[in-house]
Amino acid sequence: MDTKNKLHPRNKHNKNYDFEALCKCYSALSVFVRPNPYGNLSIDFANGEAVKALNAAILKSQYQITYWDIPTGFLCPPIPGRVDYIHYLADLLKASNNNKIPNQVTGLDIGTGASCIYPILGSRQYNWKFVASDIDPKSITSSQQILAQNNGLDSAISLRLQTNSKSIFTGIVQPSDRFELTLCNPPFHQSLKAAQQGSSRKRTNLGTNKKGSDKLNFGGQKAELWCAGGELGFIKQMIVESKLFSKQVLWFSSLVSKNDHVAPLKKALKSAGAKDIKVIKMAQGHKISRFIAWTYLDKSQQQQWFNSK
Repeated sequence: MDTKNKLHPRNKHNKNYDFEALCKCYSALSVFVRPNPYGNLSIDFANGEAVKALNAAILKSQYQITYWDIPTGFLCPPIPGRVDYIHYLADLLKASNNNKIPNQVTGLDIGTGASCIYPILGSRQYNWKFVASDIDPKSITSSQQILAQNNGLDSAISLRLQTNSKSIFTGIVQPSDRFELTLCNPPFHQSLKAAQQGSSRKRTNLGTNKKGSDKLNFGGQKAELWCAGGELGFIKQMIVESKLFSKQVLWFSSLVSKNDHVAPLKKALKSAGAKDIKVIKMAQGHKISRFIAWTYLDKSQQQQWFNSK
């Protein structure tokens, strides 16, 4: 990991990975660890199995997750960047709650995937509760296996299957639900071909690309990586549906991979009647990412939300 990264100040991963300690905690990582060209212990980050083992080691050593696994071919999320999103969401709630991170928070993760990573990190880091949704039954099954084998997770996180491929919040958010936040890592490609091209570029950057290879870098299923309309279309649909649940959610949010998408999304949110729109930048090494957050409640209503809990 780049020691000059700009992860959130509360992020546990602001220093280089201690591979010796990680291997002691999770021995299965050992087979993937070797000196890099600079003489430092590392792994091949283009090797999906190595990244999965690193994740399992991090989750065990830093977040008390004794069992974590995902089926072959599913998206393998990098922990430092994922938990950064959680920390910045905590700051967002803090600003709505008299500068205090609230204790009682329920979040909704749209597209939790096979890893259930955001709810796991949010639960372990801040003791938040979550509803985790996905359109893929295999992802729900994988997530359920993880929750069942880790003390306390199955009571803090509930899973819901989205049965309508054209809906995001509709069918998931129930009339009695109240969420302090929603989060999402949306499918960012418009097609399988675009996803394969994106993975090829990643492998080239990692120096591991092979001619004719169309393997998806770090895995990923259809609903995880691409959809009609791509990222922009997905988040715009999210905005449309969010209006239906404007009184049940304090802050809606989504990662935005392309900076060019921010302006049209802000325009769509203003048209939808959002009272406040935030674009929060995050950085991991040389990579800059961001998420967009919006609420239909004004400042006084935001504070009243917490006062009424």
